[in-house]
Amino acid sequence: MNNTMIKSSTFLNKLKKIPLNASDVTCLLATTLFKPELLSQIKKAKKRIYLAALYLEADDGGAEILEALYLAKKETPSLHIYIFVDYHRAQRGLIGEKHTKNTNATWYQSFEKSGKFGVNIIGIPVKSKEVFGVQHMKGFVFDDIVFYSGASLNDTYLKQHHRYRYDRYWLINSKSLADSIINFFDTEILSNSCIAPFNVENIKTLKELKPFQWKFTQSLKKASFKFDENIDQLNSNLAVTPLCGLGAKNNVLNDVIINLLESTQQQAVIFTPYFNLDKSIARAFEQLLKRGCNLTIIVGDKVANDFYIADENKFSTIGALPYLYELNLKCFCKKHNSNLASGQLDVRLWLDEENSFHLKGMSCDNRYVLITGHNLNPRAWRQDLENGLLFDDPKQVLKPFLDEELSTILKNTKKITHSGQIESLMHYPIKVQKIINRMRRVYVDKLIKRII
Repeated sequence: MNNTMIKSSTFLNKLKKIPLNASDVTCLLATTLFKPELLSQIKKAKKRIYLAALYLEADDGGAEILEALYLAKKETPSLHIYIFVDYHRAQRGLIGEKHTKNTNATWYQSFEKSGKFGVNIIGIPVKSKEVFGVQHMKGFVFDDIVFYSGASLNDTYLKQHHRYRYDRYWLINSKSLADSIINFFDTEILSNSCIAPFNVENIKTLKELKPFQWKFTQSLKKASFKFDENIDQLNSNLAVTPLCGLGAKNNVLNDVIINLLESTQQQAVIFTPYFNLDKSIARAFEQLLKRGCNLTIIVGDKVANDFYIADENKFSTIGALPYLYELNLKCFCKKHNSNLASGQLDVRLWLDEENSFHLKGMSCDNRYVLITGHNLNPRAWRQDLENGLLFDDPKQVLKPFLDEELSTILKNTKKITHSGQIESLMHYPIKVQKIINRMRRVYVDKLIKRII
């Protein structure tokens, strides 16, 4: 073990942890189970429900969740319900849509005006504009149950109709973990003046929030999950650490990801929907392969990207993104063709008809497991407010879950054994070729990769 690996292992060992039993953790394997579990947890909750997502969409799936929350509040008036979404995302339409006055935020207002009350929907403006950073923390708390997924709340994530967006779905029964997450939102978010309740008659404008914006961002950069670590209960058993991060410097979540990769001795498995690696991640991958470790990367096919536009639909510039990401992957594979041929590097492309891929996280040496909504791209690394749960599992009690989850994911993947299996720019639709060539001429492609 070299000095870097020793240093990284020491860093991970020093993290504060919440002890768990193997029976406290459950992994759901199918998107079809996501919405029923959410609705079941909402119905069972008696004290508190805190939901964090990028957005709660004004569609059939979002409405079913919001209706269930209002009903839960009606049946149990003492129930505390908070939904945390991104301030900017809630006040615009979908990417590619024309400007509309009907947004998620106006939909929240209409729910409240219909005579319902008691569900607090909070907009978090991480930065002054969406392009500079968003509220990207994920996960749901129901009393003492933490239901963690990178999913937001809309038709595709909830598999409301014929399409779905595939994610990870883990349930942890831990009062200490649930208390830690609740405490974070109470002290770091709800107590701050730079937030905007959405289900009110007049939503705070950005101009009204601006005086508090800079201090809010700075406080979020220093924020962390607080909990009491019970050393006596830890021993060498299963434990979990809640993590968050914002910004390029002193970002604990980023640091954990790098240290996980640098401490890996045998194998690492990576899930990412967008192959647009931050430079620090790319370097860590390079070093991991040089050490002789096995690296498995499971990434969505360009057709499984949420920005992909099918031929029969009207094309827009944003539709070039999946192709840009695929070119990144092809370049990476071309550099590592020998590793692919030997089997040391295992790259898998996930594709299931017209459905999309949104899995994120990693496992290293079957000991450390990170479930997160954190992307591995420059934007997430520097601009977005992210979170995740790191499991330390020295006795590998979670391995059956991991193996079953991985086996399920791999069923819809194609193994890449040579970079030639991935399409080149010359094989793309002419309209995509033109956009990418135009971007490259003025170096816009590099800028786009940093902000999306």
